[in-house]
Amino acid sequence: MKLYSTNNKDLRVSFQEAVFNSLPADKGLYMPEVIPQLDPAFIRNIEQYSLQDIGFTVAKALIGDDIPADALKAIVHDAINFDAPVKLLDAGMGVLELFHGPSYAFKDFGARFMSRIMGYFSQEGDQLLDVLVATSGDTGGAVALGFLGVEGTRVTILYPKGKVSKVQEEQLTTNGQNIRALEIEGTFDDCQALVKKAFNDETLNDVLRLTSANSINIARLIPQTFYYFWAYAQLKAQGVSEVVFTVPSGNFGNIGAGLLAYKMGLPVKHFVAATNVNDTVPRFLSSGAYSPKPSVQTLANAMDVGDPSNWVRIMDLFGRDLEMVRSLISTYTFNDAETKVGMQELFERYGYVACPHTAIAYLAARQYQEDVPGTYGSVFLSTAHPCKFPDAISKEAFAKVTLPQGAEALAEKEKLATVLPVDYDLFKDYLLQHK
Repeated sequence: MKLYSTNNKDLRVSFQEAVFNSLPADKGLYMPEVIPQLDPAFIRNIEQYSLQDIGFTVAKALIGDDIPADALKAIVHDAINFDAPVKLLDAGMGVLELFHGPSYAFKDFGARFMSRIMGYFSQEGDQLLDVLVATSGDTGGAVALGFLGVEGTRVTILYPKGKVSKVQEEQLTTNGQNIRALEIEGTFDDCQALVKKAFNDETLNDVLRLTSANSINIARLIPQTFYYFWAYAQLKAQGVSEVVFTVPSGNFGNIGAGLLAYKMGLPVKHFVAATNVNDTVPRFLSSGAYSPKPSVQTLANAMDVGDPSNWVRIMDLFGRDLEMVRSLISTYTFNDAETKVGMQELFERYGYVACPHTAIAYLAARQYQEDVPGTYGSVFLSTAHPCKFPDAISKEAFAKVTLPQGAEALAEKEKLATVLPVDYDLFKDYLLQHK
């Protein structure tokens, strides 16, 4: 597998180099040189395969011979050892539940796969691998659990102070061992900017072996394609041949993975990007002018991204053809009041308890059904377990939530975090003084 930079299509690096370097020096993002087409027979018979078998087939097509087939199959089966079921709410609407992994969020797919890929490529005696990650909520917990105790690695997680939920913060700050948490007095965008600046700091990179665990890393994007194929397989087994996916979108890595799956041959009818009031992409698709703005805190905190990194990947995937992107992606934006209405409607109509991100996706899916009626199957993505958002969900609904294994024990653990202002020099000093 060869990859280029979105800022330089003449650049070519190996998959291993892209995984460990995360970002090209020119500040672009890595993209596959060739988007492979899956065998049409595989798609026609996809309902016959397990999630793990589908994951291996997709990963093998993308990664090629960079990892031997037996090793790659073992990585997929070890990393994706939980389900992602589609639950039908009514005849035309289903929810793809992506929170059945250890951190109760869809980020487990990317974090667990990536940690094992890095472990495969790492050699005994290599310099300690420093993994930097910015999180708006769920990424940090998934990365922490994905890398916890992995030899030869150290993870530093930056999260915005006061802008993640209690359970999310507990998952970030109670691990110890090789996991460190930095509580940044700013927004997610500030955290992400600090991480990006570190990757382009030559002095820092001379001393530390840095890599990223954010969705900017190509090893995070690949496994997120798996559940789109798996959702289609489940629907196809029930006689549904056309599907519209509605994706709660913040940094746009999740829907980016769906679009990559589409380019590989997954027959998706349409995508809907659902956002909160951090609406940079919806405004861009409407006006043609990309104008990021500072992120605003909302109930759906994992979507509080004012300048989504992965949008450049999506535009690159379609040759920067704005009209083509518009023809494939619709967008809807909802505020906190509307999000609460969506959560309550899901509970009252279906008895389904959803996190704010899921409710936003539901609202967008319903709106698209009204705007574009048809016989397609509509699937919206549920990206986090509702237990992470007790303050956002009504007491009546939250009383129906069954806590996942281990959730109650989190509150008993000691918080381990260092508070830092939004100051790159102080962040750099921290990394150098705690190497």
